[in-house]
Amino acid sequence: MKTKTIVQGLLGLVIVGLAFWLYTSIMKPVRFDHEYNVRREACATKLKGIRTLQEQYKLTYGVYCGDFDTLVNRLYNEDSLKITQRVYNYEAIPADVDINEVPQLEAIKKGYLKLIETYVNPIAQLREQGKLKYKDADGFEHEFTDEDIRNFRYVPYPKDKKYDFQLEAGMIDRAGLQVPVFEAKVSLKDLLSDMDEQSVINKIAAIERVPGKYAGWKVGDMNQAITDGNFE
Repeated sequence: MKTKTIVQGLLGLVIVGLAFWLYTSIMKPVRFDHEYNVRREACATKLKGIRTLQEQYKLTYGVYCGDFDTLVNRLYNEDSLKITQRVYNYEAIPADVDINEVPQLEAIKKGYLKLIETYVNPIAQLREQGKLKYKDADGFEHEFTDEDIRNFRYVPYPKDKKYDFQLEAGMIDRAGLQVPVFEAKVSLKDLLSDMDEQSVINKIAAIERVPGKYAGWKVGDMNQAITDGNFE
């Protein structure tokens, strides 16, 4: 009887052990995929922010920027973006004239319209246009703070490691024209370096089986005049 009790106890422990092993085996990829998606979204938010700054930089200076310090500082520190304001002289516009139907040059000649060029701060304009907003994981909208913007450069994971997204900018030839391009990216090897090694290897291998697929997250492309992100 005592032997039977011991055997039953051992069998119980084996069953518990097998159940725990099975649960762990099932949950391991689930946890990995969850963390993978969390990191993907965190990177996507920052890469979208970098793209917004690059587009504003190009609008201001005609090219993209390959250095984070220059990218942020020039947009913050100078009223360097030239904008054209349309100012109408409504007193001079006859009542029977629809100003929207009058060509711009004609409106200027007749004194209906003035074009006034002025310079504004690029970051201030982005805020005014609502282009520095993002949604959190719960769908609530927030505006990036100045500190957030200056920290776009830093990859959000691993938490105990501080390093930059890889940033490049340059020109490519398209039908004889020089076209500005940029690229900001982080590899999965770096982004997931503190996670289960074999799971990371498997994920990268699965992605790299697709020709031309980048095993990481990026926005822009040094070989194409696009500003898309591969997370979109």
